[in-house]
Amino acid sequence: MTAPLTFYTNPMSRGQIARWMLEEVGQPYEQVVLDYGTTMKAPEYLAINPMGKVPAIKHGDTVITEVAAICAYLADAFPDAGLAPAPADRADYYRWLFFAAGPVEAAITNKSLGVELAPGKSMMAGYGSFDAAMDGLEAAVTGKRYIAGDRFSAADVYVGSQVGWGLAFGSIDKRPAFETYWDGLKDRPAYLKAKKIDEALMPKQA
Repeated sequence: MTAPLTFYTNPMSRGQIARWMLEEVGQPYEQVVLDYGTTMKAPEYLAINPMGKVPAIKHGDTVITEVAAICAYLADAFPDAGLAPAPADRADYYRWLFFAAGPVEAAITNKSLGVELAPGKSMMAGYGSFDAAMDGLEAAVTGKRYIAGDRFSAADVYVGSQVGWGLAFGSIDKRPAFETYWDGLKDRPAYLKAKKIDEALMPKQA
């Protein structure tokens, strides 16, 4: 029997990415919706993630946090879903999954917060500069339907989410390569199902 899978999330979080991945995997899971500042900081959840952040998953007795790690773990834990390349073919898969989780995430966050690197200090930042990170991301997706080969993978869930979110909210440039890449992902049934679930969980407007 498959170990139980529990998903800790909030609809207004990066949990949306993890839910997309869960829907791509296609395995049943229990969801636990947490609130910022209350249940997310309660001792019960801090035992799952000491950072008091979502998402997290628990698969049997195994706990995984950090969205890129969740995507990679689920692809390996459920190989029948075909969401990871063969081990010998994972160079681009790992490269771009962690490029998006590292330099791209940091560059977007700093730009959104108005953080400016001091002159001559760009070498101290893993992303160098916002433009350099965007140029790297553009090179990664240009001319490709999928980021890591000829099949959709967990890397597309993570990179695609970064691109789709960035285009929707203006945190990345609307470059043609980004729009083309996202257009090839945004109608996937698992993405649409996950989006519908999270939209239903959003706080209702007064």
